[in-house]
Parts: sequence; C-alpha cells; structure tokens
Amino acid sequence: MNPKVDWYFDKEGKWQDAVKQLRKVILDCGLTEELKWGCPCYTFQNKNIVLIHDFKEYCALLFFKGSLLKDSDNILIQQTENVQAGRQIRFTNMQEILKKVSILKAYIFEAIEVEKSGLKVPHKKTSAYTIPEEFQHKLNENKVLKTAFKALTPGRQRGYILYFSAPKQSKTRAARIEKYTPTILNGKGLND
Repeated sequence: MNPKVDWYFDKEGKWQDAVKQLRKVILDCGLTEELKWGCPCYTFQNKNIVLIHDFKEYCALLFFKGSLLKDSDNILIQQTENVQAGRQIRFTNMQEILKKVSILKAYIFEAIEVEKSGLKVPHKKTSAYTIPEEFQHKLNENKVLKTAFKALTPGRQRGYILYFSAPKQSKTRAARIEKYTPTILNGKGLND
C-alpha cells in the first residue's frame, strides 16, 4: 500500500467499501500502487496495468490495455466508441466484487502478461477520423492553421477532431473551432 494513495480510500463516498475491496484484490496480485490522474493506479515494472475509479452510478477497474484481454467472462466494457485501448469492469455493489474475486485476479494476471509480452494496442490512424466540415473549411481557408494542426502530434489531432465532431449542431461545432484556433496555432493540445 502506498500512503500517498490512502486519502482516496479514506474519503467519504458511496463506493468506499467497494474500492477498498478492489484495492485488496489488486494488491494481492503483486502490483505497485501509485496515484495517477487522482486515482489509485497499479503498475508492473512502471507500466500501467489497472486503475480504480468511481462514478455516481458505479465503481470500476480500468484495464489500460483491456482491448487486448481475452475477456472470456464477457465483463469488459468499452466506455465510449472512441476509447481504443482501455476497458472497464463495472460494479454497482460489493457483492459483485466478492463473487468475482478469482475472475478479477485472472484478468489482472492476464493484463500483466500482456504487458510483459510487449503487445501494443493498434490505434486507429488520425486519417481514419472524419474531420468535421466546419473545421475542414477553416483549415482550407487558413494555411497557417492547417500547418499548425498538421504539426500537432497525432493524439492531439485526434483530440481536436473528436471534440469538434461531438456537437450535433453546426453552430456549436463552429464555436468550438473558433475558441480553440488560437490554442492550435500555439502548438498546444486540447487539454494542455
């Protein structure tokens, strides 16, 4: 147990007993406990394996390379259609965790083996994403913006494409593009 992470388990909340049980299960698998992104993160040889996080309706284990796991019990969930690597196992009560302890350990050990083997998740190329019409128009009319966007890392480009594509209304997409044009011109990502 890492004392820097204790606060997460000691805070008040609906899922405290459940996340404490998840912590016990994971630590039984020999992983190193760290604090990353404000959540307990468990690593093997400095590589992220699994993370505990809680939400309003459930708590979950997030496997960083969950898409590479066999998921023989069919319990892994892809949070959104754009998540490529990570997969969650969600819990809505303590009994679900207690019933699945051996399954959870098997998934954790499989995730460790995936990491040991050096397997990588094949990510969709940025070119496979559709650039929203409003942004494509802006890129076509502003060569400096187009150059700055192409200079961003593929991950930052995907972040902008997904963010700009999300709204249903063209007006909202255009407003987002307008707001973040200076950020792109400064060579920054959406969340930098």
